[in-house]
Amino acid sequence: MKLKDLIPIVQLCEHYKVEISFFNELDEMGLISMTTLKQTSYLHQDKISDVEKMIRIHQELNINTEGIDAVFHLLQKIDSLQSELNKLHNRLRLYENDY
Repeated sequence: MKLKDLIPIVQLCEHYKVEISFFNELDEMGLISMTTLKQTSYLHQDKISDVEKMIRIHQELNINTEGIDAVFHLLQKIDSLQSELNKLHNRLRLYENDY
């Protein structure tokens, strides 16, 4: 993992105006995975979109981290079901085109 791919948690806290304890709770719940190097905690840049969703859920809906966990898993399940539905639609079109 390259340091250039990591964003300091402190920088994210300043940007999104959340406490570092929020990120610590997300990490403890397994919703994010922080990396610590030389006493500085980082988040991989690939996880920023997920974190932004979690922050919006927390700030706009006033949902605590336990609620974020439930909501985030439901959103992932919806995405998974939507993907499966699209695959099934594509398979159905193949059969419909044969007739």
